[in-house]
Amino acid sequence: MSDPRRDAPPPLGATATATTTTITTSPPATPIKDDDVPDAGLRSLDHYKRALPKWRYTLRQQALPLIRWETPYLAWMQEKMRTPALDSYFAITANLGTHTFFMIGLPICFWCGYAAFGKGLVHILALGVFWTGFIKDFYSLPRPLSPPLHRITMSGSAALEYGFPSTHSANAVSVAVYALLILHSPDNNLPATTKLALEFLAYFYAVSIVFGRLYCGMHGFLDVIVGSIMGAAISLLEFYYGPPLDEYMHSSSWVAPLVAGIIILILVRIHPEPADDCPCFDDSVAFAGVVIGLEFGTWTYGKIALDPWETHAHGGGTVDITHLGLRMNVARIVVGVLIIFAWRETMKPLLLKLLPHAFRIFEQVGMNMPRRFFTPASKYKTVPPGSRLDTLFPSPSDFPRMVESIRNPTTRGRSVSIGPQSAADAYETLAYRERKRRESVSSQHSLKSKSSNLELQSVHEDHSGKGVASGSQPPRITKYEKLMGNGEVVASPMTEDPDPIEIFLTGEDGGLGEKEVFSQLVKPRVRYDVEVVTKLVVYTGIAWFAVAIIPIMFELVGLGTNQRSVQ
Repeated sequence: MSDPRRDAPPPLGATATATTTTITTSPPATPIKDDDVPDAGLRSLDHYKRALPKWRYTLRQQALPLIRWETPYLAWMQEKMRTPALDSYFAITANLGTHTFFMIGLPICFWCGYAAFGKGLVHILALGVFWTGFIKDFYSLPRPLSPPLHRITMSGSAALEYGFPSTHSANAVSVAVYALLILHSPDNNLPATTKLALEFLAYFYAVSIVFGRLYCGMHGFLDVIVGSIMGAAISLLEFYYGPPLDEYMHSSSWVAPLVAGIIILILVRIHPEPADDCPCFDDSVAFAGVVIGLEFGTWTYGKIALDPWETHAHGGGTVDITHLGLRMNVARIVVGVLIIFAWRETMKPLLLKLLPHAFRIFEQVGMNMPRRFFTPASKYKTVPPGSRLDTLFPSPSDFPRMVESIRNPTTRGRSVSIGPQSAADAYETLAYRERKRRESVSSQHSLKSKSSNLELQSVHEDHSGKGVASGSQPPRITKYEKLMGNGEVVASPMTEDPDPIEIFLTGEDGGLGEKEVFSQLVKPRVRYDVEVVTKLVVYTGIAWFAVAIIPIMFELVGLGTNQRSVQ
């Protein structure tokens, strides 16, 4: 889903024509001020060497050539396959692989009688989001370069994250594998035809999301392969070891969920510092809060008289709510959603108002825990009201736009972007351009020492893109490779698409300079140190309300199940 506070910058005011497609752009947003742009020159080329520890930088440099190698092949595949219908399909279905989509649906599992299944999904999604975000910030690897790729997305924040590994792929594969394991479980009594249909749906869902990340130019082969492996491993871990762990947690004293919460907080604290201002950490913190609230909430199952999950919360069974009727079940969901929004809209501004005072005291006694790209409380007076701190759970203001996107799925929210969208994109564009320039200079010097002027002229024509392809690559692949880093604006052969294409120009004939490239990026929003604790408290409360408090409130207000038998 799109995030207004971190959406990709509006396009530059220009009209570019390539081949048969005309791309019209709109006026730009206020660009970064000169003071916020890195100094001109080659300062960007050693950015990651300066920003990362030596051992992390070494690992990053070992993986980077593979991402660069696969980019022209991805561009070739994208050009061969793109159509307006597929653009819309993969842009829309990408939303089904986001953690926002699951966060909206997961509470309903607990309100509709499927607590054990819902808890398993929370575990696998939380592990997927946290560990893919952990690795993303650790390696700080860019997405495949654009151009030559066109990035097709309905989310402004996704493109601002690093590329390796793919969180979408991890989420989709983990959910699909977990569903398949449950379908093949001996305890599953569904009819054979129903099982077959659900299996097909699981496979189709996973393939659509994973392949869609390649088609949309958002990830490379390495990203989706590693993300998919992580998702499958997480599902296997949860399916075989999750239920015994839940039984242990539930039968233990209050110390067990407390220890689990402390371990999660330690993992949040050791989350790697990224080289750039990447939003991965925000989602990891939010999901960490969800798991803390989940463990404390489910620990209370069966310990309270009005608890509808008494005796079988961890047995894999369900609570039958069909006898309540459609109207009652809809009322339960509406009431539950309203309670969650009331909690969030009350606690977030309250914490953002109170916590800065406490954080300033902590700073004075040396107890602050600084994190890169987060402004300490001593540097600001108040957090602006209405600040959007995350995209994990939608705010009420998002729903009109969400409804409009559903009503007009093929014409709303989708954008096709060409060029750097994040600092990581810009650094990679400049670094790759400089690498090719040095290779060209070195090659020319070598040729001068071995060839006549006539031979040199012939070779020079080949390197200009009019002669033979470099190395053993096909000419088509070489064409895309030459677009990497030079900023030339290209248009895919999709002329029937009526949608405007948002485009980020990086220049032509060698590309814009460093300062100009960075000036096209919208400055990231100011992030405050109190956000981390605020997110932890708010999302811990959301999960706690969803799995424990709200089901009990249903019993108190006459929306309860009055049911204790297991199906």
